[in-house]
Amino acid sequence: MSDINKVVLIGRLTSNPESRVTQSGVTIASFTLASGRTFLKGGTKEEQTGFFDVVAWNKLGETVMQYCKKGDRIAIEGRLTQQRWEKDDKKHSKVEITMEAFQFLTNKKENPSGTTVNLPSEQNPFVDDNIPF
Repeated sequence: MSDINKVVLIGRLTSNPESRVTQSGVTIASFTLASGRTFLKGGTKEEQTGFFDVVAWNKLGETVMQYCKKGDRIAIEGRLTQQRWEKDDKKHSKVEITMEAFQFLTNKKENPSGTTVNLPSEQNPFVDDNIPF
């Protein structure tokens, strides 16, 4: 039996993505995605925003570097990945999202250049037929 590790988020990039290249030539793009929610608490409307570290590898990372910028609204699908390390005899841990697919949600008014990237629909979980709401 296999466990499930799946994350779906919609949010905005908090800064331009940063990239690095491994010794073997693999591109890794990283960025932070801000995702908010609105809810009622005691009859008062409240907002809460979470900030999530995201990494994209290979071609996906290259695409992110080419087309995504600060403020863009995107939907991502991925999995949680935990990094663990030890420094100065202290154990550290960080959870990040490894992106497996994404869809641009910034409209042309927000993005005057109108840049879009069409991902194959079989690889894109955000085509209209798959949205549960």
